[in-house]
Amino acid sequence: MPKFEYAPAPESRSVVDIRESYGLFIDGKFTDSADGRAFKTISPATEEVLAEVTEAGPEDVDRAVNAARRAYPLWSALPPAQRSKYLFRIARIIQERARELAVLESLDNGKPIRESRDVDIPLVAAHFFYYAGWADKLEHAGFGPSPKPLGVAGQVIPWNFPLLMLAWKIAPALACGNTVVLKPAETTPLTALAFAEICQQADLPPGVVNIITGAGETGRALVTHPGIDKVAFTGSTEVGKEIARACASTRKKLTLELGGKAANIVFEDAPVDQAVEGIVNGIFFNQGHVCCAGSRLLVQESVYSEVLAALRRRLETLRLGDPLDKNTDVGAINSAAQLAKIRELSQVGEAEGAERWSPPCDLPVKGFWFPPTVFTGVSQAHRIAREEIFGPVLSVLTFRTPAEAVEKANNTPYGLSAGIWTEKGSLILWMASRLRAGVVWANTFNKFDPTSPFGGYKESGYGREGGRHGLEAYLDV
Repeated sequence: MPKFEYAPAPESRSVVDIRESYGLFIDGKFTDSADGRAFKTISPATEEVLAEVTEAGPEDVDRAVNAARRAYPLWSALPPAQRSKYLFRIARIIQERARELAVLESLDNGKPIRESRDVDIPLVAAHFFYYAGWADKLEHAGFGPSPKPLGVAGQVIPWNFPLLMLAWKIAPALACGNTVVLKPAETTPLTALAFAEICQQADLPPGVVNIITGAGETGRALVTHPGIDKVAFTGSTEVGKEIARACASTRKKLTLELGGKAANIVFEDAPVDQAVEGIVNGIFFNQGHVCCAGSRLLVQESVYSEVLAALRRRLETLRLGDPLDKNTDVGAINSAAQLAKIRELSQVGEAEGAERWSPPCDLPVKGFWFPPTVFTGVSQAHRIAREEIFGPVLSVLTFRTPAEAVEKANNTPYGLSAGIWTEKGSLILWMASRLRAGVVWANTFNKFDPTSPFGGYKESGYGREGGRHGLEAYLDV
């Protein structure tokens, strides 16, 4: 398959007006930190400083939680149809500012602009539209005749889908009548701060949404604050366990969406070209920075050579480079720390005897980059088959029978997602009923919709986000 050369087609940065510095968004306005601490957020593609961002300390967290507590009685008492109007207004503003938000996300995160433009931002707006529709229908959601909100939600989101994870958290919380204090990841705070501006633009009452920026200590202060009634966290399993321990002795309601090591299972009757597209989307979408990424490819032995050859041909056509170029398929790794982790585990894979392959790939000199990588000769004992790498690294294993595929797929401490590729509907249903995964895709992968619940089993967390099920986490039921 030839790799056609395209002239660069960069999206303009002029649609984004990034401030030199950002304060904390508390009680409806931007404010400085009590102790004046700040950090810099950089572009992972160029390592240029994008902005200086305020780091919230314990006193700032306290101010934000108190602002949310003051706003809660008024917001929760607001007629549900009125809450719905605010959410609809936010959704429309997101659509109006979609191009700006997509560019800002790609600048701060490193993901290709095609993904930010065509996947992330449309889904952000869709989640606010969807939960706006639920706000005045909660008594019909199946959680009792008059479900009540919980109070103040403390939410901590990751850096892989910054604005989308914000929407997953904030939209259902507000629809149910809760107020929010949210902390974005320290490497990707800019779209959350842009969302704070959207809250102002939508005339959202002060204190209903508060955005505080910072690193791990800020998040720890938020989830352990006694004024928080509900904690929602998306991120690593290690941090999730720490949060679970911190909340265990309290009355706080908790949902966790954590790591994954999903199996993407290809049977011998699967349409190979379609399956290869699903494999590529499953692990190289967003540079593999996806908790439900199909990082373990299980291929039936009879078609192993055919699938692997087709996959390698397809990877040779991928374009790695400037995230703002509309031709780019694979962008930058989000941070130097994450790049170091990906490199370390890839080196371990080689040291343990797996065979490493990447397509010819010129990596930019500046920024954080890692080529699409495939490991073959992988056993279930290899660390690359057991540990979440969170990068563009695929481990390939084989199986002979459906029962063996189920056994290998479930042989992991995680249970977030799985993919099945076959033309037999009966086999899809047989497999899906036996796979210990919260989400099972059939002949597709990484498909999301605000009406569909998402979440995991085992060390992938508990609770569901999205759909009617996502309301339960924010209701006193």
